Amino acid sequence: MGLSLGYGFKRRSYMILQKGRNFFSNQWAGGVVLLFFVVVAMILANLPWTARFYHDVLQAPVGILVGGFEFEFEVEKFVNDGLMMIFFFTIGLEIKREVLYGHLSSVKQAILPVAGAAGGMLFPALIYALFNNGTPYAAGWGIPMATDIAFAIAIMSVVGKSVPVALKIFLTALAVADDLGAIVVIAIFYGSSVNFTLLALAAVLLFVTWGMNKLKVDSFLPYVLVSVGLWFLFYFSGVHATIAGVLLAMFIPSTPRYNKRYFINKIRHLMDEFVQKDSSAPSLSDVQIYELQRIGTIANRSMSLAQRFEHMLAPWVNFLIMPLFALANAGVHISSVGELNVFGTTQGLGILFGLWVGKPLGITLVSWLFVKTRLAVMPQGASWPMFFAVACLGGIGFTMSIFIDTLAFASNAEFIATGKIAILVASALAALSGVWLIRHSCRKMASAGDKSIWCGAK
Repeated sequence: MGLSLGYGFKRRSYMILQKGRNFFSNQWAGGVVLLFFVVVAMILANLPWTARFYHDVLQAPVGILVGGFEFEFEVEKFVNDGLMMIFFFTIGLEIKREVLYGHLSSVKQAILPVAGAAGGMLFPALIYALFNNGTPYAAGWGIPMATDIAFAIAIMSVVGKSVPVALKIFLTALAVADDLGAIVVIAIFYGSSVNFTLLALAAVLLFVTWGMNKLKVDSFLPYVLVSVGLWFLFYFSGVHATIAGVLLAMFIPSTPRYNKRYFINKIRHLMDEFVQKDSSAPSLSDVQIYELQRIGTIANRSMSLAQRFEHMLAPWVNFLIMPLFALANAGVHISSVGELNVFGTTQGLGILFGLWVGKPLGITLVSWLFVKTRLAVMPQGASWPMFFAVACLGGIGFTMSIFIDTLAFASNAEFIATGKIAILVASALAALSGVWLIRHSCRKMASAGDKSIWCGAK
């Protein structure tokens, strides 16, 4: 009986663990976890018995003390200025990968998503400016410019076969180009007074990083040490510290030490030597241990350092840093129902219509112009109604939009809170609109007898 119960418990534990692994391996898992922590943050910030605790935790001091050197800041600032550098570093690695080898690696591939991203940034900024030019909210024009790639991919996964593969690739590439544009906007327009001496020292560190790249240094530690120095220099220079992560990513080696042919030949040779040794011995010989270690080293260095960084950091970013960012920033205290009215201020109107309306219009109209002038080609299997439906998902602007909101109104907590509410409402409307329009387009095509691939036909 005891053995039976023990076996049943182990089996259930294994099944739960396996389901957990399956969940976290999905593309949409990051978006689901992010949404969960948005809800948790809103609950913590608004329940009477947790609101004070939530606020106190975010304002609690954290820091380091080494000898006579002391550096301290609040938990919220640690997340936004410290941990978010890692997020921006991974964004930089992703941008570099796409530019070198991916969907942005040639003019033909890149022109449509880059053009769409430009339109998707310009239109929302103009709409926001129309509402807020000359008002105290004017600095927030960059808020509705950004697309949240985690949420967009999560929603795209929900609709599944309803969207053609080419359009999924387009949206992913557009989000990457959009991230690059948002980073440029943050670097140029949302810094404080600049200390050029510290920036010059940062440039020296980046030059050192470039030298390490050229010398084929492919160990983690030297680049980690450089990243710490870069962060401090940028933090005190007046340029937002997270930009250091993006710049550092540009200098991380993207070529592996060993190519595929060398890897295959060397692994075969080592495996042959391993097998030829005495396989009947109860333990491995010193030579076999050495050969296994060599196999591991060669396998590791057959991936570029950039790929190894990206692979190592992805789960930490998706399931720790981004949820912590949501937990620290999405918790807006709402003292009355009236505060949910995003139509109550021109700031809310600018963000709402910028993300919900300006994003899809800008992406679609500029893309249409490039396709009609034959500067770009339409994604295979797509129609303009479906294209617009997918462009609506570009209006999901959670992470970058909230980040820019906190930078634009750093000295006004009320403006930041209003901006966050507007971002959450606009992002929800963009997601719902995109899903509904995608499903509507498919039903319309199906009723017309169209066997298009993008309606799920095989």
